[in-house]
Amino acid sequence: MANKDTIQKTITVAVTLCVVCSVIVSTAAVVLRPAQKANKEADIKTNILRAADMYEPGKSIDEQFEKVQAKLVDLSSGKFSDAVDVTTYDQFKASKDPAMSEDLPTEVDIASLSRLEKYAKVYVVQGNAGVERIILPIRGYGLWSTLKGFIALESDLNTVIGLGYYEHKETPGLGGEVDNPKWKALWPGKKVYDAQGNVELGVLKGAVDTSAPGAEYKVDGLSGATLTSNGVDYMIKFWLGENGFASFLDNLKKGEA
Repeated sequence: MANKDTIQKTITVAVTLCVVCSVIVSTAAVVLRPAQKANKEADIKTNILRAADMYEPGKSIDEQFEKVQAKLVDLSSGKFSDAVDVTTYDQFKASKDPAMSEDLPTEVDIASLSRLEKYAKVYVVQGNAGVERIILPIRGYGLWSTLKGFIALESDLNTVIGLGYYEHKETPGLGGEVDNPKWKALWPGKKVYDAQGNVELGVLKGAVDTSAPGAEYKVDGLSGATLTSNGVDYMIKFWLGENGFASFLDNLKKGEA
């Protein structure tokens, strides 16, 4: 009786199985892509709402987000722009595109970005008296990863409402404590700029002495996570400084954005 378990048949079965599995995985990826995109957009909207202290659990994210308007800012002029479609603009992808970004000199690249996009996507909440809140995208390198998140400011464009990250790969229990509600609760009420317009907001190594002068500008560092704490400090100083949103916020205060 001939042996049916030939090498050729084994290879054929293996190849057929691989092809079938590949088709299934590829089909699943295509079918699930719209849902994955929707989930990612909902997560970013949730993080924006949380940073702005506008999130209400149990309520539709899209309904809550109706008060928030996405706008494009030209970082070089510090003014609003319609150069690209804000609804489809991906700021992080733009930072990788030589046509949409510029190299950052080492001496100013304190957040380890390498390149800076020409346009930023900010989020504005308008009220009867003008801008009530503004949510700014921030990012920078920590210990293991680029942390991406948002910082929200009150109508004075100087008082922090909240800060949060929607993407990072920092060490759980150490740098990953940027997600800890107790640490995030230290940010509301902190001030960004001093009387001369310098960025004073930052993260200390250790705990803030609340009775010391300048305590309103400082946040406790993350215990055991010096490099992540430094990363947060550097990205705050970069994005709220002259190479980031400082000129835009100044124009906005003067009604010239």
